[in-house]
Amino acid sequence: MRNPWLLNHVLAADEASWEQRARLHPERQVTAAGLPLVPLTHFLPPAGETVRPFAFREGGSLPTDLALLRALARRVPGCRYFEIGTWRGESAANVAAVAREVHTLNLSAAELRALGMSDRYIDLHGFFSRPWPNVRHLHGNSATFDLAGLGQQYDIVFIDGDHRYEAVRTDTRRVFEKLVHPGTVVVWHDASRQPGQPRWEVLAGILDGLPAAAAGQLVQVENTLCALYSPQPLPVQAPVPLPDPVPYFEVTVRPLGPDQ
Repeated sequence: MRNPWLLNHVLAADEASWEQRARLHPERQVTAAGLPLVPLTHFLPPAGETVRPFAFREGGSLPTDLALLRALARRVPGCRYFEIGTWRGESAANVAAVAREVHTLNLSAAELRALGMSDRYIDLHGFFSRPWPNVRHLHGNSATFDLAGLGQQYDIVFIDGDHRYEAVRTDTRRVFEKLVHPGTVVVWHDASRQPGQPRWEVLAGILDGLPAAAAGQLVQVENTLCALYSPQPLPVQAPVPLPDPVPYFEVTVRPLGPDQ
């Protein structure tokens, strides 16, 4: 009662309410188990995909998330990639190895400092992506940044900023208004808490922000935390609770130094 604003945390944690909101979109085939599934292997090249760099640090993506982004970018000659949320720059650096042009948007140092973030936290932004000459670091709030001022549309868009409902809804709406062409693939991170476990607040934001005119498929990519919008048909299947762990993958872990 002394801090009524804390009710926001209670509401955000109400997964049943977010699930109910997400399932108001029957045209997207949302069930109690989430979105339709497409296998990660559908996107990977026959020889697989090497993820590099990968920090194994807090707040990052799964290796399979980054493998998905690399594989998507590799499919598009001269790929133009845009992302919201830079953090250490792992996703931008991974994609920069196979794409022509990478734009990554994050809050400025001043905006992060105003939120109470430490200088050390701020300095780590772009740690991996800064050395890449084809990566352009943009600064601003994705809710207000002049996306149209970039003067182009992108082949792959990765939304990995604020994961609260309103931010996801706004980022989704603005990306589709300003940055998407008919062949663009859009990927959202943290659409699951774990692979196979929907994060309903994020899914509700995606579904409410997605334009009604977006006729492509909205799916969950198996073995990742990512939801994906594809303008082209994908081989989907219904999600199954506790499925057999097939396919499974081979993982090689090799440390790299700062000059590698």
